[in-house]
Amino acid sequence: MSLIQVQPVIMAGGSGTRLWPLSRAGFPKQFLVLSGNTSLFQQAAERLAALSAVDIALAGPAIIGNEEHRFLVLDQLRETGQDTSGVLLEPMGRNTAPALTLAALHALEAGADPVLVVTPADQTVADGPAFTAALQQAIRQAADGAIVILGITPDRAETGFGYIRTEADASGLGVAQFVEKPDAATAERYVAEGSYFWNSGMFVLRASVWMKALERFRPDIAAATRLAWAARSVDAKFIRPGKVEFAAVPSESVDYAVMERCPGSDIALRMLALDAGWNDLGAWDAVWQVADKDADGNAAIGDAIFSDSHNTLVHATSRLVSVVGLSDVVVVETPDAILVSDRARSQEVKKIVARLDAEKRGEQTLHRKVHRPWGWYDSIDSGERFQVKRIMVKPGATLSLQMHHHRAEHWIVVSGTAEITNGDKVFLLSENQSTYIPLGQTHRLANPGKVPLEIIEVQSGSYLGEDDIVRFEDTYGRN
Repeated sequence: MSLIQVQPVIMAGGSGTRLWPLSRAGFPKQFLVLSGNTSLFQQAAERLAALSAVDIALAGPAIIGNEEHRFLVLDQLRETGQDTSGVLLEPMGRNTAPALTLAALHALEAGADPVLVVTPADQTVADGPAFTAALQQAIRQAADGAIVILGITPDRAETGFGYIRTEADASGLGVAQFVEKPDAATAERYVAEGSYFWNSGMFVLRASVWMKALERFRPDIAAATRLAWAARSVDAKFIRPGKVEFAAVPSESVDYAVMERCPGSDIALRMLALDAGWNDLGAWDAVWQVADKDADGNAAIGDAIFSDSHNTLVHATSRLVSVVGLSDVVVVETPDAILVSDRARSQEVKKIVARLDAEKRGEQTLHRKVHRPWGWYDSIDSGERFQVKRIMVKPGATLSLQMHHHRAEHWIVVSGTAEITNGDKVFLLSENQSTYIPLGQTHRLANPGKVPLEIIEVQSGSYLGEDDIVRFEDTYGRN
């Protein structure tokens, strides 16, 4: 029995705009806990880690993401007990075809030609063993040179997914056609006919098979991505393609670039049906579908009370949310934004995000509580010329050595031990002790202890924006 080398690939670069206000550009849905006890990204990594078998040798996952989320990726992967074969950081979004090409070039770098198991980072699966069995079967088919797509047996006339039309042949299910998201009547017909499956966005193929198919159908993407890969830089686990070169790569999806061109060609494109309780959490209606519900079909995440309400989702993060007399509604509460939507129209939340982006409002990008590689800060209160933050620093972590042109700061230690750099002085503070950082003073905060450090920071000055930071030294390579 020959051993199949397998390289899992997790696409983790999405923005999740339809799950606003919980999902934001700085902390998108794949890193949120929306189902179960771990994030969607962690669930994807754990599912892929279960694919090992007597004939399958599994490498650590290659993660494709962006610069802003690089430490989120490492922190969340570390929590699962896994390591990564590399975090490929796209300088800017160029859709999934260039992203997969980076993963294929990375996989081929070691001289092997592994089977790539490619999955988005934002899906849920209820039946883990069924998922594992289907993917292992797909791996064995792909090892013989086929491109294998995972199709989901539809259980309803869904208009939010693309579909795959299949045709039976001697090898199982061939792919006859990819079709776009249908209207309701067309979706009903697809389900009734039985030869249509939802396109899961998961596929399995050898790295060399992808490169040959891409060079055949989109040689421009292949050539431009190779140039960006050749200009890459490597920093520990982080691999950064050349920024200028990657900017010239055409933006295209895997489906448009290659998959939709395969039917009718000599490329073996197969579809394997996956029946494992799969869901693509693309909008709040999908979150309601996978959530536990009461007798009236209501789903509560957080502190919620329902009265005379039906088939309604409440997601509360910081306070009690009560609903009376509502049906088929979504209510999502965060400390700085609330969404109320018809559940059937939850796909349209992206229009709100587009408006926030056009108006350059911060609610589109960051939560009130902002995660950083060293910990997090929560903007508790603000007003004219002042801002109050609660700050947590992980054990052993250090903020940058920095100064501000427009604000002074007071720091009060709530718990833990703080190492303070204040000008030319370095000293320790413990609980209930404080220090003052004058405007223009070079300073740094660090946690030398083994427990989290929490402080309250009071800022005062003429400008309190996060861009008023001049960094002199930074552990995390930020400017």
